Amino acid sequence: MRRSDRPSLADVAQAAGVSAQTVSRVVNGHEGVVPETRARVLESLKAIGYQPNTAARALATGRYGAIGVLVFSVSRLGDVRSLSGITQAAGRAGRAIQLLSLEEATAARVDSGIAALSASEVDGLVLVEADLLERFDVAVRPGLPLVTTDAVPGPFPSVDTDQAAGARAAVEHLLALGHRTVHHLAGPATSRAAQVRARTWEEVLREAGRPVPPPVVGDWTSASGHRAGHLLAGLPDGEVTAVFSANDQMALGLLRALHERGRRVPQDVSVVGFDDVAEAGDYWPPLTTVHQDFETVGEHCVRILLEEIAHPGRHRTGTTVVPVHLELRASTAPPPA
Repeated sequence: MRRSDRPSLADVAQAAGVSAQTVSRVVNGHEGVVPETRARVLESLKAIGYQPNTAARALATGRYGAIGVLVFSVSRLGDVRSLSGITQAAGRAGRAIQLLSLEEATAARVDSGIAALSASEVDGLVLVEADLLERFDVAVRPGLPLVTTDAVPGPFPSVDTDQAAGARAAVEHLLALGHRTVHHLAGPATSRAAQVRARTWEEVLREAGRPVPPPVVGDWTSASGHRAGHLLAGLPDGEVTAVFSANDQMALGLLRALHERGRRVPQDVSVVGFDDVAEAGDYWPPLTTVHQDFETVGEHCVRILLEEIAHPGRHRTGTTVVPVHLELRASTAPPPA
């Protein structure tokens, strides 16, 4: 092959020791190729520098071999971990990713972002943290498959972790330790996940016949958790013995504030977070928290989207729920005597 020649499917097939048809199936993301063969073909594609002609493939198959992904913030750890699961699953399926991140989630930006991805060379879209779609009237290219995460049931299939089960496990754990009630450090009111966690926290307390203290609202950041921690630590001694934080980053700021105010964790105040970020076990003390499997959420998004792409006439709805569990560490204990 001369240096100026463009590698072909036949070149890849020869390098991988398979047929050109098998290479074509891998390149176009078709099922029915055993994992070992798919891996060998992908390695050969990379080794000889094969670049598919997307325009020609789109004309021949009606598909581009790429997935569009819209995230509303790559600074939130949950979004980053979901995105990691999406990219890994897409890579295993031989699909490229076109990523668009919107740090400012206004109606105009969301609408233009979806319009830009819909008009580009993608076969379908994944919208991460798509609860914002409930507030905005956005347009998606007709016939373009779409899968969302963290959205209420609607016209598109969705994937979410079991938010309510996680919040219930957190609050019931604290009550079982003997705490009279549980204070809540809530996420922003614009977040559906924060709303579900706060609503479940209140439901569990009312079911148990316990007082429901007013929640303190943060914005997912450790700085807001730090401010909330000083507010909670300023209440009379003994009034706050347990706090359920809507995410781990706010719990981190909360732990710092309690330390600064001389409140020991867990001897004086127990703290439970939500997410189980990679560093949660290195907080001081190590944080008891609800574990969310964000990577599995991303994998389900790609699997469902590929099914929608492969069967354009079969449109599914509903939510695929990924289980959660409470990861017990050292930040919770019975209340002080």
